[in-house]
Amino acid sequence: MAKLTESQYRILVVFRRALREYLHWSATEAAKLGLSPQQQQLLLAIRGHSGPVSPSISELAECLLIRQHSAGELVNRVAAAGLVHREPDRTDQRVTRIALTDRGRELIESLSEAHLTELNRVAAQIHISEDVLEQLSVDFSEYFSDNMHDPQGSG
Repeated sequence: MAKLTESQYRILVVFRRALREYLHWSATEAAKLGLSPQQQQLLLAIRGHSGPVSPSISELAECLLIRQHSAGELVNRVAAAGLVHREPDRTDQRVTRIALTDRGRELIESLSEAHLTELNRVAAQIHISEDVLEQLSVDFSEYFSDNMHDPQGSG
């Protein structure tokens, strides 16, 4: 393995710091609305789910990179706050779907608007266009769906 250059180390430091700053900003915004970062991520995963029906607990666990049991506990807390509700799957009664309540939808829409504004502000500062951000989203989505069950890419 080739030795990393000083420039490569700086790239890693700057990228990790930028991610941490964005996540800190995001957590602060969520807290202003009474949500933990995990609760916000859950609401976003539900709202952004691309399937024809609301996601199941197992689909949410997969999306959030947590165990199914942890996703169930997270859903319980968010449901107790009145932000999501459970509904039976129409074709498989063994599956429970998780959907946003009106209040949950309002919260995630408000947070998402603020997050997109912040993302676009940061991107503009480093000369990344909205088109490039959109293409990155598509590329990441394809990468993650291709590597969902093999995160190391080992085949």
